Amino acid sequence: MTLLQGEASDFFASKSVPFPMEKVFPVYAMGLFKGNVGGDVSFEISDSAVGDPIWDAVREEAKLEAEKEPILSSFLYASILSHDSLETSLAFVLANRLCNPTALATQLMDVIGDVILNDRDIRRALRLDIQAFKDRDPSCLSHSSVLLYLKGYHALQSYRVAHALWNRGRKVLAFTLQSRISEVFGVDIHPAAKIGEGILLDHGTGVVIGETAVVGNRVSLMQGVTLGGTGKEIGDRHPKVVQGALIGAGATILGNIKIGEGAMIAACSLVLKDVPPHCMVAGIPAKVIGHVHEQDPSLTMKHDATKDYFEHAMDGRATAMSNGCD
Repeated sequence: MTLLQGEASDFFASKSVPFPMEKVFPVYAMGLFKGNVGGDVSFEISDSAVGDPIWDAVREEAKLEAEKEPILSSFLYASILSHDSLETSLAFVLANRLCNPTALATQLMDVIGDVILNDRDIRRALRLDIQAFKDRDPSCLSHSSVLLYLKGYHALQSYRVAHALWNRGRKVLAFTLQSRISEVFGVDIHPAAKIGEGILLDHGTGVVIGETAVVGNRVSLMQGVTLGGTGKEIGDRHPKVVQGALIGAGATILGNIKIGEGAMIAACSLVLKDVPPHCMVAGIPAKVIGHVHEQDPSLTMKHDATKDYFEHAMDGRATAMSNGCD
C-alpha cells in the first residue's frame, strides 16, 4: 500500500482554527476536541503571556514534591523550577539524559532548545503527549512525572527533535541523536519516520519504528512494538497507522500496510496485511477476531481481551464481517 501525497497529509493536516489551550487541559482525552482523519487538535500556541495550563501544573506539582521530599529539591529546581517555560525545562531534561563524554549536556541543550523553541508543531505536540501519558497510563502520578521520569515520553520528544533536524538537512546530527535515544531509552525510531501528536509510548522499551512508517494522532503503542519492513527493499516499505489505533505489547507489523482508524492489535500478534478500521486482530499471522466499538481504543486502553470479550468473540466477528472486516 503506497501512501500518496495528500493521503499522507490526512494523518496530520487540519484547518487552522484557534483552539483555546484550556480546552486541551485537563480534558484532552475526554472527547471535547474535534479533528480530521489524522486526529489533529487545532489550537494555537501563543507567544503572549496568556498562560500555559500544563506548564503551570508541572511547576505546582514540582513545588509540592520539593516540600514533601527535600532531598529532591535541588533536582526539581534544576529540572523544572529554574526554567521559565516547558520548552526549556524539557530541553534540560533531555540533554542531561542523552549526554555523554563527547556530547556535553550544554551542547545538547542548545541544539534541543533551539529546535523546540522554533517549532510550533513540536511545542504543541509535546503538550498533547504529556496529557496523553497522564490520561492513559494509570500508573502515571502527575504531569511532572511524565516530564521527569517516563522514558517513553523522553524518547518520543527526542525523536521529534531528530525528525526536525532531519527535515532541515542535518541528517548526521539526527542519526547521532537516534543512536543515543536507542542506547539510553531502548527505543529505536528512524528520524525520517512521521509521528503525530497525542501519542503514548507506554514503557517504551523495545519499540522500533522504521524510516517510512507513519503514525497518526492519538495512537497508543505498548512496549516491544515493531513497525518494520519485510526485507531489503527500498522506498515506501513500512506500516501506516491511522489515528486512534491501539497496538498491544510485542506486536510486530511488517510491510507497507495500513492499520485502520481505531483498530486494535492484540499483544504479540504478527500483522502482515491491512487491518480495516475498528477491527481487532490477533494471532500469528494476525486475523480479525472482532469489532472495536470505541471510536479510539487508544484512549480507553481496553486491550486485555478478557474472558467476557472472548465469550462474545463469535458475535463480534460476525458483526465485523458484516461491516466489511475480512
